[in-house]
Amino acid sequence: MIQNRPTVTRISDVVAYGLEKRILEGSLKNGDRLPSERDFSVELGVSRPTLRVAIQKLITKGLLATRQGGGTFVTDKLEAYFVDPWQEMLSDHPMLHGDLLEFRQMLECRAASLAAERATNVDIERLDSHYAALEAAYEKEDIKACIDADVAFHQAIAEAAHNVLIGHMSASLLKLIHGHVSINLEHLHARPQKWDQLRAQHHAVWQAIRERQPELASNAARGHIDFVRQSMNESNQEIERRLSAMRRQGESLT
Repeated sequence: MIQNRPTVTRISDVVAYGLEKRILEGSLKNGDRLPSERDFSVELGVSRPTLRVAIQKLITKGLLATRQGGGTFVTDKLEAYFVDPWQEMLSDHPMLHGDLLEFRQMLECRAASLAAERATNVDIERLDSHYAALEAAYEKEDIKACIDADVAFHQAIAEAAHNVLIGHMSASLLKLIHGHVSINLEHLHARPQKWDQLRAQHHAVWQAIRERQPELASNAARGHIDFVRQSMNESNQEIERRLSAMRRQGESLT
């Protein structure tokens, strides 16, 4: 009778698994550069040849990439397969924007609810930091800073949900709608009352998560996306009216 040989676990496999887990959970993100080989091998407590083998495994999987003279970076593979095909589809089919917001609402409501249940103290500190950055951007009325802070705040909530798929789907979705966020915030900034409503909505989501109230967090996220949907509709209507007026102006000059 032939006995199965015990499986031998190589150190490089353990290291590769650990790095892959960091990428999945979001502690290593798209664009992050790994420490130097010397420093990283010391940090992980392995030899440099072992680290090289582990990194090569993830390069083969497409999760890491090297740049000549520039080190090793995390790729966008986990996001690109979702974002790339939909980016063009959204441009060609405007009716998909409503579906996108509906999906975003479903994702963010669940993320907020889970974050209120599962967020660790470290997650709350990180969320506090992103909320403070968002408030600072509001105070300065810096639209570019508001856009970046808004995206980072929502992503921090997604990651505090401690669901790997929610974290990566949120990152992909926020990347996909970045342009829409820009247009919408510019639209709201020109309307002080609505701008204040937006600030209050972010505060409500943040507070509900901090107070560990999943249902309140979910409802606050739902209300926020409903508000965004209405605002985007108003913005699109305004743009269309402006274009229509310009077309009429052009006709009157002919």
